[in-house]
Amino acid sequence: MASERLLKLGAAASVAGLMALTAVADVMSATPEPRRIVLCCLAALVPAAVLWQCLRRLAPRTPRMEAHDSAMHHGAPAGRELADTIHALEARLEHAPIALFSIRNAAGAGAVAPLNASARRLLAPGRASAPQDLHQLLAAQTAGQRQLISFDTERGVERALVAVAALTMQGAAQRLAALMPVESELEAEALNAWRELVQVLTHEIMNSLTPVASLSRTACGLLDEAAAGLPADIHADLGTALDAISRRAASLVDFVGSYRSLSTVPQAQPQRVLLEELFDRLSMLIAPQWQALGGKVSFSVEPASLAVMVDPGQLEQALINLLKNASEAITDKAPEAQVRARFSRGGRLRIEVVDNGPGVPEALAAHIFTPFFSTKKQGRGIGLAMVRHLVHANGGTVRYARSVSAGARFMLTF
Repeated sequence: MASERLLKLGAAASVAGLMALTAVADVMSATPEPRRIVLCCLAALVPAAVLWQCLRRLAPRTPRMEAHDSAMHHGAPAGRELADTIHALEARLEHAPIALFSIRNAAGAGAVAPLNASARRLLAPGRASAPQDLHQLLAAQTAGQRQLISFDTERGVERALVAVAALTMQGAAQRLAALMPVESELEAEALNAWRELVQVLTHEIMNSLTPVASLSRTACGLLDEAAAGLPADIHADLGTALDAISRRAASLVDFVGSYRSLSTVPQAQPQRVLLEELFDRLSMLIAPQWQALGGKVSFSVEPASLAVMVDPGQLEQALINLLKNASEAITDKAPEAQVRARFSRGGRLRIEVVDNGPGVPEALAAHIFTPFFSTKKQGRGIGLAMVRHLVHANGGTVRYARSVSAGARFMLTF
């Protein structure tokens, strides 16, 4: 309070001094002398400066000025810190590993806009084949819920987990949708589950079949040794029964052993493979078989220098299985197939296997890669299941897509 009283007295004294100098200047204006006028002006600077300082200190201080002075006192401008924080948040949002979308309106239809790089990549060529359909699917989601959705992509139907939250920004209600594609993870888990199931089943079945096959062969030998003491008709009946048991046991051992291959595939050994060279080897191996059936199979690579990091033996086996299925499915005409490798619109490598057969019925398309599933009378349901296993083991995906023309179309993407 004492300092404030002194500041007020100083201000009053400064005002009085300025008024006295003004009066002197009026008196001298009757007989103007430049030297005296300059002296008066210089003398007025001192009380004017004192008055300015007194008024400045007596003026009320705003919180903003105090914050600015405090920031300047500590040597770190608050504006710069705020800008750095905003840039850091924007960088984290941009590079978040999930796709983020904003949806106008708290519920129902509303404009959908991507918020980060993951969302824009999902809508880019090569991923979602119908971005507008994906927008409508997201806009239909209710805030506060999480669920699994499916949408069409260039590689087939893909599943994703979506979670939606409601918020209000600048007085406008909107929703924030987080979309995480999980198709590859779900397929990998399904493959692991099938592999473990097949491993357990084959192990238990083989443990039972092996002694049955061995005992039936032993019984056949004992029957031959005791043939002299048995009536001919009883010997014949026993021989037929034991032979049937032995044959069926051997056939089941071979049948179950084929499924065991699903759980014993060796780990992939990736290396750089020129697809043109790999296709040349496949052509020499497969083309004669197709020619013997009156058909043909062609291979093409664009560009010719196209290469991929895979296990060459496993990729060859996957393509052989697809072509074998195609040749077996085409029975009413000369079989034809094309194997094409090129870059897809999303910048990924795509290998397509297309034939002129009857194709896969739409109702069965979702099951063709499942182990034990087959539409053939003598089929074991291993071929396509093995294809999916081999492709996934090399970091790729395999899809069945409806062909533009008749026939089946399989797409391998790496």
